[in-house]
Amino acid sequence: MNEWGTTDVDLTKGKAGEPVGGVIVTPRRRRRVWHVPRTLAWIVVAPFAIWAVARIAGLERGSLPTQIMTATPYAAAASLVAVLLAAMSRRKIATAVAVVTAATLGFSVVPRAIGSAHAASSGRTLKVLSINMLYGHADPGEVLALVHRLDPDVISVQELTPRGVRALDAAGLARLMPHRYLQAEWGASGGGIYARHPLTPVTNLFRPVQHKMPVADVALPGGAPVQVVNVHPVPPIGDQVPKWTAGLDGLPAAAEDTVRVLAGDFNASLDHAMLRRLLARGYVDAADQTGEGLTPTWPANRRVPPIITIDHVLVDRRAGVRTVSIHTVRGTDHRAVFAELTLPTG
Repeated sequence: MNEWGTTDVDLTKGKAGEPVGGVIVTPRRRRRVWHVPRTLAWIVVAPFAIWAVARIAGLERGSLPTQIMTATPYAAAASLVAVLLAAMSRRKIATAVAVVTAATLGFSVVPRAIGSAHAASSGRTLKVLSINMLYGHADPGEVLALVHRLDPDVISVQELTPRGVRALDAAGLARLMPHRYLQAEWGASGGGIYARHPLTPVTNLFRPVQHKMPVADVALPGGAPVQVVNVHPVPPIGDQVPKWTAGLDGLPAAAEDTVRVLAGDFNASLDHAMLRRLLARGYVDAADQTGEGLTPTWPANRRVPPIITIDHVLVDRRAGVRTVSIHTVRGTDHRAVFAELTLPTG
């Protein structure tokens, strides 16, 4: 009893004097684990795997697959997402396929951004500028400004129209590049070669398909002439794919007795088997050699930025590549390509 006449009760003990309650357990907070269903993983991985096989084996066929193949650099980047999703699915086979796919696409794309230039230690320099004028509408003042700044020895012009010839001459190109071999046509078919040095037209080297592709031997000082081919096959759109194929297949291989340069709008990227087959006939892509191989050249002067690389300067493997730069010219949907080359002495 206490001083108030009541009995103290130990609240910590029960009727039998035992402790009340027990151990307080704090529940573990479960870590959220993201899990991707196996079916979804394969749905994401499979298209990239098919793309990689088509790219490596050169299996693009028809208009749409051929055009889509130019997006391979973007597919290579997106394939990394497929690797992540496959890993989250915890499916070993899907993950392995995704990793191999990403590596395959990456190895076909990344070297273009790294370069492997093999500039010759000695030899004559040849500076080449190539530009598609979009039916002759490229701004002649900007073309001339480019010529003043880059000082090319040769200009390869595609989609050269009679109007374009007059506009370039009026802007002053005739004074800077007095030697020329032009096959101007209305529309997209025309082409021409301008040079600072004397040139000699070359005929019957190959049979152009639909578009004019003039060829000329340019007499550079201090050695044998260099042969320049203006390249412009039709685009692989609709029923023109066979003509596009024939146009690229018909281009001449590199030759032992002359140094040959192919410059123009190839309507093809390095992800097309047709262009790789042409390179295998004795050429290297100048932009690829200098780490500019992923710089897009089309479309220019649009609401969307350039997204694909279809304008090239190809050069004999014996030559070196010093620099390559890409330039936007108002009035045309193609960016101009400039390459400074070193010609072999032998």
